[in-house]
Amino acid sequence: MTVKAILDSKGRDVVTISPDRSLAEAAKLLADRGIGAVVVTQDDGRIAGILSERDIVRAVGQEGAAALYQLVSAVMTPKVHRCKEHHTVNEVMQIMTERRFRHLPVEHEGRIAGIISIGDVVKKRIQEVEREAEDIRTYIATA
Repeated sequence: MTVKAILDSKGRDVVTISPDRSLAEAAKLLADRGIGAVVVTQDDGRIAGILSERDIVRAVGQEGAAALYQLVSAVMTPKVHRCKEHHTVNEVMQIMTERRFRHLPVEHEGRIAGIISIGDVVKKRIQEVEREAEDIRTYIATA
């Protein structure tokens, strides 16, 4: 199972934000969309960073409410780990677990092509295990 399969089933829409927006705008965007991270993109669609709930909480914890007036670019994680559509579910699960990421942008030719969350990966892995178990039950029943 690949990242492409996840994106094909869940969709490729990605919520993005410009690096020159305020942290307050980003927090509202996350809340309005019910998501945990937003990909920060340049005008040309290239990935500039990622901003997660954790980043916002960390900034508010350090700066107080004044942090909400900071630009996204000041708080985002600029070195974004990315994956490609050909990566397997096991590969991205390993990356997310080792690096403690909950969101991983999918890149194609330098531009954002989708995003997967740990929930997407776990859901797909559970579906795989259930399918494998059903295959085994069928094999045993027909043997």
